[in-house]
Amino acid sequence: MRAILMKSPGDVNVLNLEDVTPPEITQSHQVLVRIKAAGVNPIDTKIRSCGTFFPEEMPTILGCDGAGIIQAIGDSVSRFQVGDEVYFCQGGLGKKNTGNYAEFAVVDERFIAFKPRSLSFPEAAAAPLVLITAYESLYDRGNLQNGQKVLIHGGAGGVGHVAIQLAKLRNAEVCTTIDSIDKERLVRQFGADLPIFYKQNNFVQAVLNWTNNKGVDLAFDTVGGQTFFDTCNAVKIYGDLVTILQPDGDLKVARNRNLRIGLELMLTPMLINSIPDQQYHAHILTQCANWIDQGKLKIHLAQTFPLHEARFAHQAIETGSTTGKIALICD
Repeated sequence: MRAILMKSPGDVNVLNLEDVTPPEITQSHQVLVRIKAAGVNPIDTKIRSCGTFFPEEMPTILGCDGAGIIQAIGDSVSRFQVGDEVYFCQGGLGKKNTGNYAEFAVVDERFIAFKPRSLSFPEAAAAPLVLITAYESLYDRGNLQNGQKVLIHGGAGGVGHVAIQLAKLRNAEVCTTIDSIDKERLVRQFGADLPIFYKQNNFVQAVLNWTNNKGVDLAFDTVGGQTFFDTCNAVKIYGDLVTILQPDGDLKVARNRNLRIGLELMLTPMLINSIPDQQYHAHILTQCANWIDQGKLKIHLAQTFPLHEARFAHQAIETGSTTGKIALICD
């Protein structure tokens, strides 16, 4: 099969299209999927440049997100059959269960979900990682309640545009940071009540003005760095702040405000091979597929590239100017 093979960490030129041996079903609960499209995420670019989580298992195929058609099933598979269209977030971290920048992948049936019927394969492939990240961040870590006020950083981004919509499904009022008119239009389409041009305005003051100086009930940080620490001042006393980045600094303000800090890394279940948690991720994808097919949740696919142009997809992400998601067409 054709796949984008990474033999060592480095710049985008380490991503090369090669012919490799296709994966085979080795366990009775696995399925073989013909990959129609693979999502491209910032974590892919970080693994490419810094190395995989399992450097002893090289070369490898990147790509956590995939969508495709089941071609074969193991003897114990009960939920799926040949011909089913599925999507999932599995592989791509450097383990022997290789990623989805390829024509085929083998995945555990317990960790996949039926593809939303209303989405194309590229749209579906762009969805899993951001759906799970936003869902866990808002609903599980942030304990978002009906009608609360929420600040979402980077609302036009991959995680951010999904987070806005999930917050609105809980009838939340949402403000979000953006840096252009085009992104303002986009986040309003997804339901944002207050877009904040953070380069022209102090987002903390804008949030305080919006909340009568109380601060939001929940803030979701998708940016990290100083933004995380500045955001502490925009959250109400005893409020929640969830981040998908690792904070590195003084938490005095958060402590003084009695904030509850939530740390989100949706890759953890894969990294530690936690079966129940990976099954929970499949449950999230099933719920989100229902919302998508009901028209309550949309995926913004900004760009697609053919499989052999994976390096250009990585370049697009590393410019930092993309909105929504990017996918590779693998068939």
